[in-house]
Amino acid sequence: MHSVGTVALGTSGTSAADVIAVARDNARIELTDEARAALAASREIVDALAAKPDPVYGVSTGFGALASRHIGPDLRAQLQRNIVRSHAAGMGPRVEREVVRALMFLRLKTVCSGHTGVRPEVAQTMADVLNAGITPVVHEYGSLGCSGDLAPLSHCALTLMGEGDAEGPDGALKPAGELLAAHGITPVELREKEGLALLNGTDGMLGMLIMALADLETLYKSADVTAALTLEALLGTEKVLAPELHAIRPHPGQAASAANMLAVLVGSGLTGHHQDDAPRVQDAYSVRCAPQVAGAGRDTMAHARTVAERELAAAVDNPVVLPDGRVESNGNFHGAPVAYVLDFLAIAAADLGSIAERRTDRLLDKNRSHGLPPFLADDAGVDSGLMIAQYTQAALVSEMKRLAVPASADSIPSSAMQEDHVSMGWSAARKLRTAVDNLTRIVAIELYAATRAVELREGLTPAPATQAVIEAIRKAGVEGPGPDRFLAPDLAAADAFVRSGALLAAVEPVTGALA
Repeated sequence: MHSVGTVALGTSGTSAADVIAVARDNARIELTDEARAALAASREIVDALAAKPDPVYGVSTGFGALASRHIGPDLRAQLQRNIVRSHAAGMGPRVEREVVRALMFLRLKTVCSGHTGVRPEVAQTMADVLNAGITPVVHEYGSLGCSGDLAPLSHCALTLMGEGDAEGPDGALKPAGELLAAHGITPVELREKEGLALLNGTDGMLGMLIMALADLETLYKSADVTAALTLEALLGTEKVLAPELHAIRPHPGQAASAANMLAVLVGSGLTGHHQDDAPRVQDAYSVRCAPQVAGAGRDTMAHARTVAERELAAAVDNPVVLPDGRVESNGNFHGAPVAYVLDFLAIAAADLGSIAERRTDRLLDKNRSHGLPPFLADDAGVDSGLMIAQYTQAALVSEMKRLAVPASADSIPSSAMQEDHVSMGWSAARKLRTAVDNLTRIVAIELYAATRAVELREGLTPAPATQAVIEAIRKAGVEGPGPDRFLAPDLAAADAFVRSGALLAAVEPVTGALA
């Protein structure tokens, strides 16, 4: 396991960049002296309340619909162990390592705020587990996104107790107790409130939101590039990208997308031929309105980023320890704010995929491609060209549309109607991850078709940025025009080219940094 950098956790939250660093780059975590002091201070408050005869939720009572029972001191350690064991009830496939690391790190972020009453040694154990590269087994199903991501967080807390299974830094699954012992980590013995505090947060859905935003930022820039290449291949006009046209409808995302496309098209010998052999006044919507659609998605991302930043600064737990010493119940664990933007992003991603597929189809249709061969085939009829690549793209778009159906519009009551309205935010996050994965493939197929189409425009010189993309993608093993061949490897290589950021790396030395 290779570690990149160190992240310091204090009391005031964390950043999206730190979440990515821990989740994807194995950055080490250090607790600041400020965090340790806040942890100790809030623990003193919980210990004082635990010593009193009055029942306090989560400290000396049961949980959820069972909160009416007062729990005596002799059963409280068992109470905290039991909540973790009973709530670790997930089922289905394992979720990805980066998701689990983000989940644990964000829970630790809230613990370090000093609002949870967790002891400093428990927080340190959480950091130690992450630093050792130990990843709890967390399952696909179990969270309703209210009282936070209960089941996923419980599986993580189970590992801290040395129970259940986890993945070691070598990727092998082993009993968690063995992995902790191998790394010199002592399992925690949970005390009052600590079991509850380890599993009562929106951390899974927030972690997936942050990673989706990072991926979508790359994808939206990549989609601007592929849209520009398609415009060029279709001999379209770049005049619709003029900044003064976008200034009179002042959506910032739209202006950014248009500027990106214009930057790619500088110096093109293919644009502006829309009135040559087959005059047309305007390009089709999928070409002409590319900045409007991609721009709306960018503005959606900006809103989602605002929500994520607020959550990153939050301490989500119930009950919470307040600076004046009160321990109060609240509803801050409800995932609605995060769930809504996760669903909103899935809608925007589906529409971006849809418009990219329409552009690809236009490149392949001899009746609409303004002189390109049918399906960009070498010898149409003998060769099928990219006919079925578009089928694959269409299948991906169709699934994207299904994934755009909001999870957050649903609610199923739980806990004997105590938790009678839930967010389904975890489900929204899981389907967004699939949507982002599919969108990458869709953009890759448009890129594959557009580069081939540009190369088939013999006698016309593409923009320098376009030429740089073509040279880079050919070096990456994606072949150009020619007779039919096994297509799946080419499409996989194009997908890797987009997914890795190589497309932007090829363009930006020519265009400058894209917005």
